[in-house]
Amino acid sequence: MEQEFSPADINTKINEYKEVIMHFAALLENENQALRAYNIDAVTALLEEKTKLVTSYRAMVAYFIKNQEKFKTADNEAKQSLKELSLKLDALMKENDALLKTKMETSRTVMDSIVRLVKVTSASSSTSYGAQGKYTPVDNTQNALAVNRTL
Repeated sequence: MEQEFSPADINTKINEYKEVIMHFAALLENENQALRAYNIDAVTALLEEKTKLVTSYRAMVAYFIKNQEKFKTADNEAKQSLKELSLKLDALMKENDALLKTKMETSRTVMDSIVRLVKVTSASSSTSYGAQGKYTPVDNTQNALAVNRTL
């Protein structure tokens, strides 16, 4: 049995969707600012809320996709407002994606540099006993190095 939608139901769902979009956009603005400022603590603090908002956003998108025929009857002002908010959110998500990728690539590059430096330093300063009890250099370029990496 198919559920009937009244204009009030449609407007309620649109308003709920707009609310989710506005909260998600505000969170992304904060996260993007924190990423630009290299404030990893602020980014980490937003993670739980971001997870909840992404879940809500996906549920709303799925609901609208499933019921898109019914929402064609919504008034043009509501549709236009929803479109504008969605475009703003899309731009923020693209910026967030680029900032996160940049920060992760930077972190990876820094970690790779540290690993190379440790290997060179370790190779140049390590010695061992040789065949006649004399110190000889050790090839430490193949040593393992463990690093605890976070964003």
